Amino acid sequence: MRFEKWHGTGNHHVVVDVDALPAAMSPARARLLCDPFTGIGADGVLVVSVDDGHPRMTVWNADGSVAENCGNGIRIVAAHLHRDGRLPEDGAVLTGQERTVVTVLDDGAVRVRMGRARFPAGDGLEALTTSTGDVVFTEVSMGNPHAVVLHQDPVHAVTDLGPEMEVAPRFPHRTNAEFVRVEDDHRLLVRVWERGVGATMACGTGACAAAAVAVSTGAVETPVEVSLAGGTLVIDVDDDLEITMTGPAEHLYTATLAHPLLERFMAAGESAV
Repeated sequence: MRFEKWHGTGNHHVVVDVDALPAAMSPARARLLCDPFTGIGADGVLVVSVDDGHPRMTVWNADGSVAENCGNGIRIVAAHLHRDGRLPEDGAVLTGQERTVVTVLDDGAVRVRMGRARFPAGDGLEALTTSTGDVVFTEVSMGNPHAVVLHQDPVHAVTDLGPEMEVAPRFPHRTNAEFVRVEDDHRLLVRVWERGVGATMACGTGACAAAAVAVSTGAVETPVEVSLAGGTLVIDVDDDLEITMTGPAEHLYTATLAHPLLERFMAAGESAV
């Protein structure tokens, strides 16, 4: 099975074309590939298919769950398709139920029209009771769920609060959590706890959610440089909360699964758990 390894601001993924899969991807198989000790090691698996010229990305998290969207993943898939001449002229890539438009720039960076940030509970603040006290957050949807927390120490908060927030009853489908500190009028420091993965080097949709909250509350002005553990993304937020994300995507290597791992991949079956 041929695959590629890519990263976008440190958020690293296995990329595999659906035609290269010897059997259908499944939760157990995704977990196997993402395992850093006995698999390839990754935050997720991006399965790419092209049907009648229309590319589609399916995102499998490291825990075997399927994500609705992935900002770093869409940049990676766009660069992967562009390199092979398979990115359509309109730049459209299907992700879940969404149609996302991408542009690969001359310097190799990828610009993505991420759609509109939505505030499901309104744009007000909510409080979540945790084992260490109440946490004030704003709920944001970027096609996937986010809870954005303004915090003076995002580096420690992400591991102190992230695990508990992800699985809080307030979020029946779990949530991603972003911990955000305003650095100046155009810069945010953000650390992300990703649903189904844990603390990651970067999260594209999380950066968009953080920027949407910060811009809508007047804490920063657009464009916003979002500093993540793995690098920087530039987020533009317009008056209607339509968001454009620009950032890198880097191909690390291309390889094939060695026979023992391929055997375990096949043996993992198509279990739904």
